[in-house]
Amino acid sequence: MHAAKKVVAAFGFTLASMGAGAAAPPPIQPVPYVDLTRFMGRWYVIASIPTRFERNAYNAVETYTLQPDGNVYTAFRFNNGGFDASEKSIHSLGIVKPGTGNAVWGVQLFWPLRAQYIVAYLSKDYGETIVARDARDYTWVMARTPSVSPDVYQALMQKVKSLGYDMSQLRQVPQRWPDKNTPGAGQ
Repeated sequence: MHAAKKVVAAFGFTLASMGAGAAAPPPIQPVPYVDLTRFMGRWYVIASIPTRFERNAYNAVETYTLQPDGNVYTAFRFNNGGFDASEKSIHSLGIVKPGTGNAVWGVQLFWPLRAQYIVAYLSKDYGETIVARDARDYTWVMARTPSVSPDVYQALMQKVKSLGYDMSQLRQVPQRWPDKNTPGAGQ
């Protein structure tokens, strides 16, 4: 199946499954404010409850670029299945929801559908973040560096757990830098 068709099919399945199940957990509380200028740049995915496209991601990196209209261009790249495997990329647009302190976005892979994106945790130095969803189906734990100390990692995992996620679904994303497949990466 063509990659774009796979994205459309998976996104449709995700939207359909969001309405299924028992009573919804309480909404995720976003951080009070995100300074978008500071938030931009490269974030290494340290752990995630991944979408079907990134289940076997290695060296996963999300890069944000602020657009003149205040929205955020997102480039997500990873090696699919191993450090030396082929590189995959997904590009989307983060549409910042007004009145949320820039902490809630609708991520648009294709028009008109938008996936929920909530900055649920952001360290004061903008060194680590957790992106969550009310459905508790996906989450991304990211850092400005390819790895964090064991203490920081455990603290981040506790934060994910406190958000109501099923920790058995969480996958630590392997990172090894520099990545010979990506010029300038990991620096």
